[in-house]
Amino acid sequence: MSSPVKTLDFYGNLYLHMTDKRTSSETEQTTQEWIRDFEAAAKRSLEQRLNYAFIHTYKPVMDDEPFRSFDTMASYRRWCEEHLPRWLGYGRTF
Repeated sequence: MSSPVKTLDFYGNLYLHMTDKRTSSETEQTTQEWIRDFEAAAKRSLEQRLNYAFIHTYKPVMDDEPFRSFDTMASYRRWCEEHLPRWLGYGRTF
């Protein structure tokens, strides 16, 4: 559908961007779909839109207690390294 195009600006900076190879009828159809989606979303209540906006993802260990407190940042970091899965991203990176 798209192909890369090189463009130079006034100052000689090179930019690489994608061109859209869709036909005007495909573009018009996509625009109409966006408008229908927007109008449907606009009819929802604010509470409903906020519920759709935030997705709760269970985080093992972190979500198992209502809260935790630590005396120092070092003790917090040590607890994270010892108890949390690495994929949560709370471990040290160096």
